[in-house]
Amino acid sequence: MHYDYLVVGAGLFGAVFAFEASKRGKKCLVLDRRSHVAGNIYTNDVDGIRVHQYGAHIFHTKNRMLWDYINQFAEFNQYINSPVAVYHDELYNLPFNMNTFSRMWNVKTPAEARAIIQEQISDLSIKDPENLEEQALSLVGHDIYEKLIKGYTEKQWGRDCRELPAFIIKRIPLRFTYDNNYFNDRYQGIPVGGYTPIVEKMLKDSVVLLDTDYFDFTRNHEGIADKTVFTGMMDEYFHFTFGALQYRTVKFETEKLDCDNFQGNAVVNYTAGDVPYTRIIEHKHFEFGTQPYTIISREYPKEWQPGDEPYYPINNETNNALFAKYRKLADQQKNVVFGGRLGSYQYYDMDQVIDAALSLTQTEFA
Repeated sequence: MHYDYLVVGAGLFGAVFAFEASKRGKKCLVLDRRSHVAGNIYTNDVDGIRVHQYGAHIFHTKNRMLWDYINQFAEFNQYINSPVAVYHDELYNLPFNMNTFSRMWNVKTPAEARAIIQEQISDLSIKDPENLEEQALSLVGHDIYEKLIKGYTEKQWGRDCRELPAFIIKRIPLRFTYDNNYFNDRYQGIPVGGYTPIVEKMLKDSVVLLDTDYFDFTRNHEGIADKTVFTGMMDEYFHFTFGALQYRTVKFETEKLDCDNFQGNAVVNYTAGDVPYTRIIEHKHFEFGTQPYTIISREYPKEWQPGDEPYYPINNETNNALFAKYRKLADQQKNVVFGGRLGSYQYYDMDQVIDAALSLTQTEFA
């Protein structure tokens, strides 16, 4: 059979594009090398608890149009992301707000908190930050940096903060209100039943082949579609002609525990450098579960190697320059378009993925 589009990747970007193309009468064949759809937002039902297999995903957006778009596929609950940070035997609320400052310095008013932060910044006398450490110190002072930023960041990136470029942290939001809502976005929540059913609905009118590698498949099915939408790694598509782009990845350790409530919150960050994982996710709390047992996942960031799942692009000057070379090759492709997190070498929130996929459909079907 011949198709209008071969969509490589059954994640959110590919699924949105396939859904929109199918609505317009286009025939889509969707491939994914994994054994399931939904990519990194895949949620797996384990004994009645929806497990975020590839890390926590909380949908949030300021854009009413995107909120209405995703809500056509699922009902969303009223989950508000309010993570907690653990530093040794101390516990802090995130994002950095008056609850954080009150716990750290025993202050009660915004004026007191501002004065302490400003005094610490002034004492450091950092005029032109040369690395991430200096940039962070110049924004929040040493207490917040040492307890809540340094260890977590070094685990996340696998590098000393003094070896990371300053531009990684352009700003650090400080809230002088007692508000633990992590996002400022008007709309947020978790889909009732998880994300996987959303993607399944998007792909209902497409042909989907799982456990299928694009490169192997196209060797035996050349010309099967008029056009390809590729959401995988752009450097891999071009056979690493200029070398491999760098990524960070995550190893998950997931276990079921014989207790009804392990940590009292869905997301708890561990910010000390001597704790090997960055956070623990307790999945049932995303949907207010009442099961007599619970499931947790510890997250261990590490350097990406071939065979790993690439998660976070390392958008430093070297990698961005390398990606620009691949982008030039991509722009020369007549019947292939690239999109999604990997195809753009850019970290996206879910609403940004949907927006980018809808923008592509507008271009394709104008």
